[in-house]
Formats: sequence, structure tokens, C-alpha cells
Amino acid sequence: MFHELNEECGVFGIYGPDEKQVVELSHLALYAMQHRGRDGAGIAVTDSETIYSYKDLGLVADVFTAKVLKSMKTGHIAIGHVRNSRRAVVERFAAQPLVMRYMKGVMGLANNGALVNGHELRSALEHDGAMFQTSSDAEVIAYLVARKRVKSGSLEKAIVEAMDEIQGAYSMVLLGRHKLIAVRDPRGMRPLSLGRIGDDCWVVASETCVFDGIGAQFVREVEPGEVIMVDEYGLHSDRTHCGKEKPALCIYEYVYFARPDSVIHGKSVHEVRMEIGKLLAKEHPVEADIVCGVPDSGISAAIGYSLASGIPYGTALIKNKYISQAHISKDDESFERALKVKLNVLEAIIRGKRVILIDDSIIKGMTAKHIIGLLRKAGATEVHLRISSPPVFNNCYFGTTINDRGSLITSTMQVEQICQAVGADSLGFASVDGIHAVGGMENIGICDACFTGHYPMPVSEQIIV
Repeated sequence: MFHELNEECGVFGIYGPDEKQVVELSHLALYAMQHRGRDGAGIAVTDSETIYSYKDLGLVADVFTAKVLKSMKTGHIAIGHVRNSRRAVVERFAAQPLVMRYMKGVMGLANNGALVNGHELRSALEHDGAMFQTSSDAEVIAYLVARKRVKSGSLEKAIVEAMDEIQGAYSMVLLGRHKLIAVRDPRGMRPLSLGRIGDDCWVVASETCVFDGIGAQFVREVEPGEVIMVDEYGLHSDRTHCGKEKPALCIYEYVYFARPDSVIHGKSVHEVRMEIGKLLAKEHPVEADIVCGVPDSGISAAIGYSLASGIPYGTALIKNKYISQAHISKDDESFERALKVKLNVLEAIIRGKRVILIDDSIIKGMTAKHIIGLLRKAGATEVHLRISSPPVFNNCYFGTTINDRGSLITSTMQVEQICQAVGADSLGFASVDGIHAVGGMENIGICDACFTGHYPMPVSEQIIV
């Protein structure tokens, strides 16, 4: 059961000489990526002898209390992870990074994404005697890499060989006792960037906004299919799998997942969302008095709509950013209760106004219905809903919460019916062609299968989450 669109996770890795700084910066990086996962968080660190880790369910602040941070071991290499599960019940053991001991030593792994052949790989490994503790794809990948490492000359070579077998979306960081490794799938479906602090500290992260928060300089994106390894000899790259597949970055990274202050493929996420807002104003104009965005991802698009239409932009919705994910249960009743404390309306801004409300997506319609109800209660005379993405008709098999097509309101209702169901005066979605043209995204290589059903690879209904 899902109600809002969510990313699977965010990953971070750091190789640096300052052992105290490594853990501290990893902690700050997870804060910067909190929007990518609120179900769990973890850090694994090595001192060149072994790998120590701490992880648990909850927000970063809930997991890494002052007491926990003070008790953590130090080291010169670390990886971190924030998780957002697609399961109704979140598995405690599935929190990452996973740390596994095997014949060649110890390894840590954290992943963002999902495999389309995870079920087949898991079954084959189980028939060969493997025992799994979680339902996570990350454990399947770790087990596969560990088996290949026994026969390979190095951990990075084992990873390159494993990439011949795994299919799907993955941006991973791996931790050996002496090295940090970063991996991006050959289609680049999930973002991953490389940064640097000074001369001898390398960092990788799901989003570039992380670098700003820890004082790192953006170097470049990890290429689709690239394996980057950092050790005492510096940075090395394996491009065996680069250029083998057509790029297919998830379009929702621009629409919703990424923080607006991040940059992907050289494009400011904030500016792309503004351009989508301008597109909406062109495709779905309407007379109104004020444009407002649902915080946070709807704000940039709302500004763009305002600029293109000439209708003033206003802050009408205030978001409670401190509500724990533990209070946002995935059943309908609890979710509806949580919405009441998550958003509130500035009545003085709304009363007597015709409002254009911009949001990033409609999944079940509960959030839109609730917000429109709040606006009408505050005195809005009209509410026109505009969505900065096309209607979602299909499941996602690559790491988002769109994995139950029957729960999608857009798959069961026409636009006019949805408009009536959520209580809006009018409803308009961004077009598929229009959103591809925004910011030249047609030249990047985008996955839009949730809109079109055109998947970048064969998919199966059997998904490991």
C-alpha cells in the first residue's frame, strides 16, 4: 500500500585521511539526503582491520543520536545509506549498509535501486545453498559479488563480473578494508556523483546537494556502467560496462526525488522544475488570483507557472518537516491522520482567492483531496490543480513506490473523474512530449515507463523490495 511517490534510497561514500572527519561527514551527508529515505539509516566504517557499522529504522536524527555518534568507531573509509522501503512493513534487518563476512574477509554494501531479475538470481543462489536474511536486492548483489570475489583477483573485478548478471537500476557504494568502490548501472537509472575535499579526500553521493553541505567540490557524475575505486594509490576507473546500454535516468529525479539545489546531467533541478511549471501554464492555462506549490517539490514548478502566466506566486501551505516517518503509517486511516499535522494553510493568503495548486504527482488522490479541502476551508473560492508530471499508469520495477498499479487513481479514472474525486475545479497534467522537451531532456536518455509503459529492459511482476 502506498500513498505518496517515494524514492528507494540514497547512498554516500567517503575515502579520507582524517578518521574523525570521515564519520562526521558521513552523518552530515545522510542528513542532506534525508528526503530520499525516511525508513532507515546507517553508516559503516573501516579502520583497515575490520568494518564497524551502526544502522536502525527511522530518521537520521532518530538513528544517530549524540550517544550513538560518540560511541561509533572511527576509520578512514565509510559508506552511508538512507532507506525508503516499498514494503508495508519495514524490515529491521534490511536497513543498510549491509556488512558481510566471507572467505576473502569483510565487505560493506549500500544500494539505491531495484533489480528486475532479483527474484531469479535469489532463487538460483538459494538452490546452490545460499541463505538470505532479508528480502533486499542489496543482499543478493552482495552475495553474488562475494562468490565472484573468491575466484577473482580483486573486489572491483568481482563487481565488474557481477554486473554481467544483474539487471535493473542500481547506484551502489561498497566498502573493503582498504578501498571505497562506487558503481552505477549501465543505463544510469539512478544518479551518482563524484566529489572531492582538498587533495586527498574523495566522496560519492546520490545527489550533488550533499557536497555543498560537507564542503566538497563536485568533480563529475559517475558514468552509467562505470566502476570507480579509491585506495591508497588514488582514484581508478573501470569502464567495461560503459556505453553498452542506452541511458535511462528516472524522470522523477527531476520532477520529484532530487532536492531542488542538486544538479543532474549538468541541469539544475530547480530550473528544470520551473520550466515544467512554465509548460503547465502553456498547456493548462486558467484565470486565477494566486499560484501556490505543495511543499517541497511543487514550489519550483509553481514559481515557473507564475512567471509564465503572470499570476502572482504565494506561499499558502506550511509543511511540518519534523514529523517522524514512524507516524506516517502506510494504511489509509493513519496516513490521513498524519496529513492533518503534516500541512497547514495560511488562511490570510488564500481567503477569497482563486487558487492554482501545483503538485508533482497524483498517486491515490488522498493527499490532493486533503489539501484542496484545506484550501476551501480557508476560504478559497476556486482550486485548480496542476500536476508537474504526466498521469502515472504503470508499475515501476526500478526502486520507487509505484509497484501497485491497482492503487493508482489514474489507472482507474479519467481526468474529469479524478478532478471530481479530489474536489478540484479543474485538473491538468504535464504532457509526456512536453516534459521531455523541457531543458533538452530528450537528449539525456530518460526512463518514462511509469507514464508510457515503454520499459528500458524486460521486466517481471516478481519484484524484490
